[in-house]
Amino acid sequence: MTSSANKRVTFYSMVAAFGGFVFGLDAANISGAIRYVSSLFELDSLQQGTVVGCALIGVICALFITGTLCEKFGRAKVLLIIGFTYSLSSIISATAVNYEMLVLGRFIGGVAFASITVSAMYIGEIAPAEKRGKFVSVNQLMIGLGLLLAFVVNYFLVTLMDQISWINNDNVWRVMLGAELVANVVWVALLLKIPESPRWLVKQGREEEAKEIFAMIAAPEQADDLVAQVKNSLNKDVKLNTTGQLKELFSSKMRFIVFIAVCYAIVQGATGMNAVLFFAPMVFEQVGMSVEDTFMQTIMTGAIGLAATFIAIAFVEKHGRRILTIAGLLLVVVAHGSTYFGFSQATYVFNEQAIVEIEQQLNAEQIDTTKLASFKGKTFADDVALKQEMKQVFSNKELPMVSGAIINATITGVSVPLVLFGIFAFLAAFNLSIGPVMWVIFSEIFPNSVRSVALPFAALVQTISSWSIQQFFPWQLDNMGVASIFAIYAGLGFTGLVVMYFALPETKGKTIEAIEADLVRA
Repeated sequence: MTSSANKRVTFYSMVAAFGGFVFGLDAANISGAIRYVSSLFELDSLQQGTVVGCALIGVICALFITGTLCEKFGRAKVLLIIGFTYSLSSIISATAVNYEMLVLGRFIGGVAFASITVSAMYIGEIAPAEKRGKFVSVNQLMIGLGLLLAFVVNYFLVTLMDQISWINNDNVWRVMLGAELVANVVWVALLLKIPESPRWLVKQGREEEAKEIFAMIAAPEQADDLVAQVKNSLNKDVKLNTTGQLKELFSSKMRFIVFIAVCYAIVQGATGMNAVLFFAPMVFEQVGMSVEDTFMQTIMTGAIGLAATFIAIAFVEKHGRRILTIAGLLLVVVAHGSTYFGFSQATYVFNEQAIVEIEQQLNAEQIDTTKLASFKGKTFADDVALKQEMKQVFSNKELPMVSGAIINATITGVSVPLVLFGIFAFLAAFNLSIGPVMWVIFSEIFPNSVRSVALPFAALVQTISSWSIQQFFPWQLDNMGVASIFAIYAGLGFTGLVVMYFALPETKGKTIEAIEADLVRA
């Protein structure tokens, strides 16, 4: 590949993956906004989960049509449509006047989250085999950049609320969610500058256009040979419509590929990333941190995730997909085990000092301090018992504003170092391995004949897995306790480790056509 071709592929990959940056912004912003939204609209724990999780319902709906749209209109045009959809979501979410309108805006944003799948599809089809892993991993890098930027902005918004008269508890979340519109506009402008996937063009019979693009992203003298390779791969398969592709995907010869994809998708979603990501301040609140401290810790999560993604991009071609996956899942199990042990001995004691500290916080939030009378002298053996009592005393409007202060003042027995190590190690493990590597695997293992339905299908499985974590995390905190939740995540990670150890093949350095020859059973 020439230097100019390398620059073009890099630019096109970064633009396609910029949707990940917008996704990262949204994930961090809703994690910061949920506290204030919950208070303003007086949400219960399941409604909190819905505000966050409805975006993934949008993803699920979008994935049923993403493959068809990509096949009919091309990858680049679908990305452009998604860019406009993101903008609509930002406007509706930031201007929501009630819970239902916010859910609608978040749902529409979820439809746009399908950009992650389309980006992986697009990048996988323009990147050379020896660099495909790095370029597809750019998706995770852009998510990390978006997360970090939003976490930093959210922290300063929260700390400056007392100094900026027009920002308060009732509207700070609108600033968080509305700021995404700037990134959306930038992305739409950049998408107008990228070409269509040459492999899709060959499938449409537009070979001359495909040659022109191959000449731009590879050595010009290789363009004819690359078109011939794609044609040879396509000629081996009957051109299928969406229904035909689905039948092909679930045929016996694809069984092993589907098994790998489904297992990887479930493991990546079910190990808890969306709980830590979308509810980051809520997670740190369980350790007993103040509001400002929880937002500061989210910056640390963003920084660690971004650093780990850089390392993954550097190693994904050197060490391969299999080693990174197995090593990452091993660290996931260790990390969640550490978080479990850190929380397992926590108790909550309402002594005189704790009551004074809580009263100071409640006075600052203008909440009736006489409600603390029923807590005086009590000790709660776990966070479930504490939260059940709090729900009896405080309203849904008050709970989000007081729960952090109460936990902060009363918690004893928690091992903060173990908890923080566990959370940060998990973030590093996820972003080093199963976060970016899953999309690399998905972009490689599916044959051209079923690619436009297979990637959305795999993403659908991952999304359902992630949604189940995201939707029920607030409810689980109230009814199961934080220690039990992370013990479950550790168990799921261990199961995934065993399955991936025995099933996952290595695909680094192989063309899509060569991988197809290896994995498709006759």
